[in-house]
Amino acid sequence: MASLEKPAVGTTTVKWRWPSVHPEGYKYVLIAAGITAFFAAMAWETLAWPMGLVTLWVASFFRDPVRTTPQGEGLIVAPADGLVTMIQRVELPPELRGANGLGDAPLVRVSIFMSVFDVHINRTPIAGTIRQVVYISGKFLNADLDKASDENERQHIVVEGLNGQRVGFTQIAGLVARRIVGFVKPGDIVAAGQRIGLIRFGSRVDVYLPDGIEPQVALGQRSVAGETVLGRPGIAAATGIAQ
Repeated sequence: MASLEKPAVGTTTVKWRWPSVHPEGYKYVLIAAGITAFFAAMAWETLAWPMGLVTLWVASFFRDPVRTTPQGEGLIVAPADGLVTMIQRVELPPELRGANGLGDAPLVRVSIFMSVFDVHINRTPIAGTIRQVVYISGKFLNADLDKASDENERQHIVVEGLNGQRVGFTQIAGLVARRIVGFVKPGDIVAAGQRIGLIRFGSRVDVYLPDGIEPQVALGQRSVAGETVLGRPGIAAATGIAQ
């Protein structure tokens, strides 16, 4: 007879709540709200209503939802919300090569494109120590273009895991994005899924998977920063295009 005892796990009720606004966005929300209030005080309704919508969009852009990061040996999670637009083996950027980076052999790159409607807080794909943070000034081409990885303003980050394996990823500015904001520096110890920076306003993040780690996402799939598993060892790579 099956046991009627309750499982030995804690249960509770969880309610949905509005995501908080990241402190990096406070001044932009206040500026937009101040302009909206001025237009409203002047009774310029044709300007106040659209500006009110802009204020809501700015608050939404800097939203910082709580994320639950999956745990497991060798898991690599997505550093960004967005659309998986490229999965291909490529030569490494010069800034990520060498003994202090990811080596010299080509690696599989997973590119995630963030629209202006996506959450723009970026997170580290693994737990470990930040080994490199390299900022490169550059152009502001469409982040969806392949050459944006080499020509746009960008920031390369290398994280070394507890097992010595290194994962590199690159924050890339785009047509609208004009500012990459970093929260970490070399030597910092980070947990998987920890916030490491953001890009204002619309951009892309490239992740370089170590050899032996197979991509677990498909082209056209949407990723969630800190939650979607991009790669794992010993599991066949995902194939096809997400519908």
